[in-house]
Amino acid sequence: MTPQPIDNYRLTSLEEPTDEMLAQLMHEAAEEAKQKKEEATARFFEHLKRDAEKIAATW
Repeated sequence: MTPQPIDNYRLTSLEEPTDEMLAQLMHEAAEEAKQKKEEATARFFEHLKRDAEKIAATW
């Protein structure tokens, strides 16, 4: 079986990924999840700060 670039690989029930491909897929998924978490956390604290400023302004 010839090695397949990760960009061309699709998970199907017909073929199993190699250990290297699976590791790369998992690594990329983890990196994407980490990035999305960091973005969501930043947005959360931006909203929290904005809401706190609005409340402080009404006092």
